[in-house]
Amino acid sequence: MSGLPTVAVIGRPNVGKSTLVNRILGRREAIVEERPGVTRDRKELPADWAGRPFIVVDTGGWIPSGSGSSVLDDKVSRQSERAIEEADVALLVVDVRVGVTADDQRVAELMRRRAGPTFVMADMADGTSHEPAMWEFMQLGLGEPWPVSALHGRGSADLLDAIVADMAIVEPGDGPAEDDAEANAEARREDQMVAIAIVGRPNVGKSTLFNQLIGEDRSVVHDQSGTTRDSIDTVVDTEVGRIRFVDTAGMRRRSRIDVETEYYSMVRALQSIDTSDVALLVIDATQGVTHQDQRLAERVDAAGCPVVVILNKWELLDAEARTDATYQVSTKLRFLGDVPVLRISALSGKGVHRLLPELADTIVDYHRRVPTRDVNRIVRSAQAAHPAPDGARVLYATQGAIDPPTFTLFVNRALPRTYIRYLENRLRADLDMGSVPLKLRVRLRND
Repeated sequence: MSGLPTVAVIGRPNVGKSTLVNRILGRREAIVEERPGVTRDRKELPADWAGRPFIVVDTGGWIPSGSGSSVLDDKVSRQSERAIEEADVALLVVDVRVGVTADDQRVAELMRRRAGPTFVMADMADGTSHEPAMWEFMQLGLGEPWPVSALHGRGSADLLDAIVADMAIVEPGDGPAEDDAEANAEARREDQMVAIAIVGRPNVGKSTLFNQLIGEDRSVVHDQSGTTRDSIDTVVDTEVGRIRFVDTAGMRRRSRIDVETEYYSMVRALQSIDTSDVALLVIDATQGVTHQDQRLAERVDAAGCPVVVILNKWELLDAEARTDATYQVSTKLRFLGDVPVLRISALSGKGVHRLLPELADTIVDYHRRVPTRDVNRIVRSAQAAHPAPDGARVLYATQGAIDPPTFTLFVNRALPRTYIRYLENRLRADLDMGSVPLKLRVRLRND
């Protein structure tokens, strides 16, 4: 997505920014609820209008510092301010029913300092009766406002036409040939990119680790559980290749989820797990492995992606507590197999440097393709050492897919589940696959 123009959607809380983002995308991607403060991080999403690709940036509500705002509000506002500075096109969303507020005027003052194009979108203009009120927003000094209903779509096409027309000024590229070559190169890089999801219970340090890994304060970090409401991703060029790090919302048991926003946050987090190549399971070492940590580990394991266990806040433990935390991982998470366990301090960055080398080995194994002769050699050796019951036998085996490595076993009759597990363990050990999950598919000879 690098090189595409960006459109930042800015405004005070609860004016319809995320609703507009969903309207632009044509799908429900941003979490929307009828109360302020739902969006907290910057979320960049690929969009397209009239054949013109761009990046739309959803931001949290901007609140002026010192006006009764909390530390968390200030952090969210700084994310919005950074989006204003970095965007090629900025879009200020205001509520036509409320009129110009003091916060609208203050954020408009920030946007007037921009060098690039800026639009004012008078939202909630559900009918022509609201249009006369929109002219009040001329006093913001950002040009003529656009009457739009983000919820119903009224006026959104005209606004997008104007935004795309102004992108011609800022969009990079000197010609079609150069653009095509760049697009093809970008597509190849996307295919080779590894997605790594950072998952865990609320308030265990996921966003702090995310910011350490990407090298900037991208996610809002605060000592309040549930700060991250959506999955935020950033692509980083590292010594092991391009990696997309995905910061997810903290996940709790369904019975503990009592608001719609948190439910959709959990859904986004689960989607991130299912589409990731590797999951970093972050555990608060000061609390040990909880029942919810076990449930999350089971969910990640079921998704079929490799797991790296992160024991965060390690610096706060004494020797006895460290021994106990290590023991809990080996017992309560033993179903994950021989997974890497890293002991770090996400806040100070201590130990984080060991993560990329560990990920490099895991990623190689996840994409590994094994020659058919080696697969059959291992299976024959396993059967010779321990034959299957009732005359069942693997006649032939081959690897059918990667990500994760998937093997198909052609058999003369059904194999017991325990024997399939035995063959999986032999393949893992002989191929030195470490913690990477393997999938075995069994096919009868007559299939």
